[in-house]
Amino acid sequence: MARHLIALIAGGIFGFGLSLSHMVDPNKVLDFLDLPGTWDPSLALVMGGALAVTAVTFPLILRRPMPLFDQRFHMPTTTAVDTRLLGGAALFGLGWGLSGYCPGPALGAIVVNWQEGVPFVAAVVIGGMAVDFYELSRTARATADG
Repeated sequence: MARHLIALIAGGIFGFGLSLSHMVDPNKVLDFLDLPGTWDPSLALVMGGALAVTAVTFPLILRRPMPLFDQRFHMPTTTAVDTRLLGGAALFGLGWGLSGYCPGPALGAIVVNWQEGVPFVAAVVIGGMAVDFYELSRTARATADG
């Protein structure tokens, strides 16, 4: 139960930060990408701040024997750069650049701009389910083939 409460608090802080920095407004992202037009560097400043905090705290946190509210750290086991990673990154970037939303700010946008936030989050959920379905059927085919 404590893990869920901590996750809720962390998510609330994250959402508050996104709202405070206006990153739930897709125009902030789209203006950041519009270099010759209405360029707005604030996204780079928000990302730079997040990177600075992460660069300092992540190594310190990983020195601990285990997280505060779990039995182990859940780190990626695959480090390969393959077509699935590149395709997913390209799809994410394309969706972000076209809509101005990524999943975190889109959840925040549900509260302040539900007409855009809800369809985007629904599309993310449906896309994730489609990938899961594809992976399950691919695994089932590979198992059936021997």
